[in-house]
Amino acid sequence: MFKRLKFIIYTRPFIVFAYYFIQVYSMTFRLRVENESRWKDLRAQGTTVLLCGWHQQFFSAIHHFKTYSKFNPGLMISQSKDGDLISGVANRIGWHTPRGSSSRGGKQAMGAMIDHLKTYGLGAHILDGPQGPMGRVKAGVIKMAIEADAVVIPFYTSAEHAWFFNSWDRFMLPKPFSRVFITFGQEIRLEALDGLDDFEGQRQFIETAMGPGLFP
Repeated sequence: MFKRLKFIIYTRPFIVFAYYFIQVYSMTFRLRVENESRWKDLRAQGTTVLLCGWHQQFFSAIHHFKTYSKFNPGLMISQSKDGDLISGVANRIGWHTPRGSSSRGGKQAMGAMIDHLKTYGLGAHILDGPQGPMGRVKAGVIKMAIEADAVVIPFYTSAEHAWFFNSWDRFMLPKPFSRVFITFGQEIRLEALDGLDDFEGQRQFIETAMGPGLFP
């Protein structure tokens, strides 16, 4: 029974269902978006922008991020079965999705993501995905930001009322009709790396900047 259920979840009809479910469910949120104009002004000036958030919080932003489709944004997603589902939904909201992770296809996907940022100027990245550990910034964001000459823009989502799943990231699902906030932080500009110590310093700097937005 469980195997059959997993098979259904990863089929095209279910991906279509998931897309429409997310859109309808998210429309119940009383959404407030804060500090969005800052990064949009940077993008209008020709600055390449990389929006970065935690795996725990991405569901709350999916519906609103559909409004960014006019920028041809990119998002690197793992080649796992779960990634198939997420990629299918992301494609339907107008996002390009290079596929790969640290364990599979990562080098090619990273290269494609960097090329996408250089070409279109906007992308997003889940800092601790796809499997954690929770709140741990991984190396990819630094490579992408430096090679694409992009500024990192942290974003956080929160809700007045939400469920938290018993998963590695304590995945957050806002309750229907809850007030939901998407807040964008100030841009982070990374300099070219000079050795492993500098790399670790950059990683810790981003992790510290992002830390206050993560729910325990």
